[in-house]
Amino acid sequence: MPLAQLITPQQLAERLDAPGLVILDCRFALEDVDYGQRSYAEGHIAGAHFADLERDLSGPVIKGRTGRHPLPDPQRLVERLREWGVDNDSEVVLYDDGPGAYAARAWWLLAWLGKRDGVFILDGGLKAWHAAHLPLSLDPPLRREGSFSGEPDMKLLIDAEHLVKHLGEADLTLIDARALPRFRGEVEPIDPVAGHIPGAQCAAFTDNLGGDGRFLPAAQLKQRFAEKLGDRSPGQLVSYCGSGVTACHNLFALALAGYPLGRLYAGSWSEWINAPQHPVATGD
Repeated sequence: MPLAQLITPQQLAERLDAPGLVILDCRFALEDVDYGQRSYAEGHIAGAHFADLERDLSGPVIKGRTGRHPLPDPQRLVERLREWGVDNDSEVVLYDDGPGAYAARAWWLLAWLGKRDGVFILDGGLKAWHAAHLPLSLDPPLRREGSFSGEPDMKLLIDAEHLVKHLGEADLTLIDARALPRFRGEVEPIDPVAGHIPGAQCAAFTDNLGGDGRFLPAAQLKQRFAEKLGDRSPGQLVSYCGSGVTACHNLFALALAGYPLGRLYAGSWSEWINAPQHPVATGD
């Protein structure tokens, strides 16, 4: 079974009563941290549980040490997944408003814990669900305790110390999921330092999507990332962004294109700039 899988609104609507199905609503907004919970309360896909980026899908921020969305404690995440009813063989559907950035973070965390089949992102998210004229629910989801067990695969990660050592190596492909103006250092609306990690290429996560907000066909995604990789091995690819969230969107898109799962620099730019000795580049 492919590692990265999409599901359409119509397909999900037909499977809402399927036994073992778990749906996670991952809506979030950086500028309004209560947006997701509030929106969920105003209506969600029937049966969905709410998975909050900061409370569930991230760990505590340590000022001056971590990025803005450090990885959650794996055992705590396993326990949360069980609370949502996830078993090892569950079919899990993830959605957000549409771009898929927060859903992709949840997808990557599940892959990190070893669940790499039966996990889908709703293509186009809730925007596509609305466009298909499908209903929302105000009812709370049924509660059942799942039995999910998982262990973090640390091979999917690279930390700042190791990344510094590999900068400049010919076989490293480092991609930055932020928009081009932030990558170039022309603007920086969130973090105190502008720019990017030297040697990185801009691969804005939004370019994984078509004009309809859905993921591009696999062949187009493969061409997009083949241009970034050149003749380098995809096994040496590292993805980062501002805080380790939209970087997962690129990793999902790479997997959709048939590439192996690359590594995530989870701390990303917001962690990188905590260390004054880390080099910073601007421009292209």
